[in-house]
Amino acid sequence: MSASNAAIKADVPAIPASTAVPANKPVVSSSKAARTARRFEQAYGVLNVAGLGFLVPIMRMLRGESPRSQLKDLWRLAGVPVVAVLVFLMLWSQMSSRIVTSLGTIPGPSAVWNQVGVLWTDHKAEREKRAAFYERQAKRNAGRLAEDPAAQPSKMKYTGKPTYIDQIGTSLKTVFTGFVLASLVAIPLGILCGLSANINAAVNPFIQIFKPVSPLAWLPIVTMVVSAMYVTDNPMFEKSFITSSVTVALCSLWPTLINTALGVASIDKDLLNVAKVLQLKWTTKLFKLVIPSSLPLIFTGLRLSLGVGWMVLIAAEMLAQNPGLGKFVWDEFQNGSSDSLSRLMVAVFTIGIIGFLLDRVMFTIQSMVNFSGRR
Repeated sequence: MSASNAAIKADVPAIPASTAVPANKPVVSSSKAARTARRFEQAYGVLNVAGLGFLVPIMRMLRGESPRSQLKDLWRLAGVPVVAVLVFLMLWSQMSSRIVTSLGTIPGPSAVWNQVGVLWTDHKAEREKRAAFYERQAKRNAGRLAEDPAAQPSKMKYTGKPTYIDQIGTSLKTVFTGFVLASLVAIPLGILCGLSANINAAVNPFIQIFKPVSPLAWLPIVTMVVSAMYVTDNPMFEKSFITSSVTVALCSLWPTLINTALGVASIDKDLLNVAKVLQLKWTTKLFKLVIPSSLPLIFTGLRLSLGVGWMVLIAAEMLAQNPGLGKFVWDEFQNGSSDSLSRLMVAVFTIGIIGFLLDRVMFTIQSMVNFSGRR
């Protein structure tokens, strides 16, 4: 047996030293693969938070992961919603022609999409008029200066009608102004309520009374107060803009106030006791302990407040005649033309899509400051 074993060993060629695999190479490769996998998992988390989770199965398939399970996830995340939207559009197209209103039949998807193109064309035409106006003004001023170098060039502002895109921009500016005003009031007051039971007891009745109040009730009061206090010959903002913004703020501050107070009150008492033992300054305790610990719930409140503010905005703009989406809806309702109903439907979808995008932005920010494993 020993002779035969020796013969077998003699027949096996020796492995050159240069081709031998280093002992630490598999460890390095596995470590690199683990880092790559972590990066991909982080990317998947970002896509899910941003509302683009349907891209995750595609990326996983490209990496060679179980195509069958990834196709199942892709169908659930993208296929089912697409089919649902197509079914909705089909039912809408079939049922719309059967409902007759004072403005005509309910427009179908094609009519609404056609008005989207019309509104965009109107926007481009108005922008061309504006550019031509300022070009003529520049030429006129250049000619006057050539004749008289001491002449004062005129600087007239273009006063054309706001387009649909301009009205969207006005609504976004209004809701963010109201949202910021609400946050500046709600977050500090919520922190005080969370830290002090007495302050919370004093503020709670006002929260319970004013939280359910409709913007339609706030708007006349706000209009009278703004008209009485905002008196100037050269106003920086229109009164309608300020009225709408303050109304949005009054209706949207409550979710942030409540969630901030809840977040501060829910801080682990052991942490507060440690702050007392270390004799931390009040500002240090606030910015190093209280606010970081309550950030997730604060952002939950901010997210809810922004959603409430966007819903309140249309009614506020409609009654205050602020030149935003609310005024667009009111003007089209009063217009009564054959295309008004289609334009109203465009506004409805615009409001919904923008509301969805605002919510996703706030949810993304909330997830970035959330201390859970999802971050």
